[in-house]
Amino acid sequence: MTTALHPLILRPARMLSLSAILIAAAIGILAYPAGAAPDSSAPATPAPRPHPTMREFMGLNAHTVQFKPDLYAPVCRRVRDYHPIRWDIEENPARPTVLPMAANGVDWSSLYGSWVKSGFDVDACVQFDDLGADKWKDPAAEARAYGEAFARALGPSAKTPLITSAEIGNEPSKYSEAQYRAIFEGMARGLRAGDPKLKIATCAVMTGKTDEWSKPMSSVAGLEDLYDVVNMHAYAFKELWPTWRRSFPEDPSIAFLKSIDDVLRWRDTHAAGKEVWLTEFGYDSASKPPPADGPWGKWVGVTDEQQAQYIVRSFLTLSATDLDRAYLYFFNDKDEAQLHGASGITRNFKPKPSFHAMAHLYKTLGDYRFARAAVRKDGDIYCFEYEHNQKPAEKIYVAWSPTADAKPAVRVLPVEAKAVYQAEAMPLTTDKVAKIDWKATEGKIALEISGTPVYIWAH
Repeated sequence: MTTALHPLILRPARMLSLSAILIAAAIGILAYPAGAAPDSSAPATPAPRPHPTMREFMGLNAHTVQFKPDLYAPVCRRVRDYHPIRWDIEENPARPTVLPMAANGVDWSSLYGSWVKSGFDVDACVQFDDLGADKWKDPAAEARAYGEAFARALGPSAKTPLITSAEIGNEPSKYSEAQYRAIFEGMARGLRAGDPKLKIATCAVMTGKTDEWSKPMSSVAGLEDLYDVVNMHAYAFKELWPTWRRSFPEDPSIAFLKSIDDVLRWRDTHAAGKEVWLTEFGYDSASKPPPADGPWGKWVGVTDEQQAQYIVRSFLTLSATDLDRAYLYFFNDKDEAQLHGASGITRNFKPKPSFHAMAHLYKTLGDYRFARAAVRKDGDIYCFEYEHNQKPAEKIYVAWSPTADAKPAVRVLPVEAKAVYQAEAMPLTTDKVAKIDWKATEGKIALEISGTPVYIWAH
């Protein structure tokens, strides 16, 4: 959910159950007479699509000139920028767009070029949320012209490639569904014409009754050929105004994971083959309480340690879904005790515990992908298995208590003790990562588990 307070499908299933395989096999047998072979010209069933590696999955939200690519390089290699359309066109959508130089003098080739040079893959969210809808005199034509100029100058086919994807709007709450659809269709056609290699994403959408920050799925229905990615935002809110209190990501009583599952199901039914990205999620942690008076007097954040735990556990839990990417909100904050005012993994560009925890996750699991949930018991324990992208025999298990404040307790995990050769806890500082002792128990391992994830290497 982005507000004015901002610093500024049926794809082949990734996992097939044994029962589904047996049923399919039975149907195949019954479909042919005894001794007959199936028609070799019939299309083969696509192989299950693997989960992305953590390197492919993890992303971070940033904001234009404030982002310091070298500082944030340890935490991920995907970055999402809030690209203000007003910088390019001022207040006039009919203004001829001459990029990579923006109308306000920002050189996108230099700015995005420095990010690319530092190894980042750039997703540009073309943000027109704060541009009045009445500024568009011919939305379809003006949006198309802008989109084509944007893609030709910045896309992957440009002389100097700068971005690999573009989102058409962030949270255009001041635009009606019809107004957004007109701009979306025009800009998408322009982006396609400007660079067919550029991935196109919707603004934040959601199923069911929408909130003020997301558009309904009907806003892009029937335009499947014009986008590649269904885009959504989700936060782990336990309460909304006036506390904006957030819960732990695995909490079954909140809508966080349910809303993601709903969008994935919609994709499966209505937008076969499209990717789904979660481009905003996160947690606020401030070092001071909110002011007693004013609109944030009852605001409730999380501690720095909880922010670190919940961010890492969010990435882990989300990696087990059918999402293709997840971008954390936010890169930096100014320690403001208010909604979205303390979401950074740095505070005034100094790393918070969440920075170190996220960097460790990225370094540890960057080349690994989710394989299966060895244990998944809500309110009790999660233990996920990840396998190396090139060496599937190399495994890393991550275990934690999916609760708000679990006390450390020794638990037995279904991991073969003879295969384990290392274990360590999620760090909160730059100090040497703490190694964890374990012992064999009837061929499995027993070790201390809490709300802080523990990583276990095995082969």
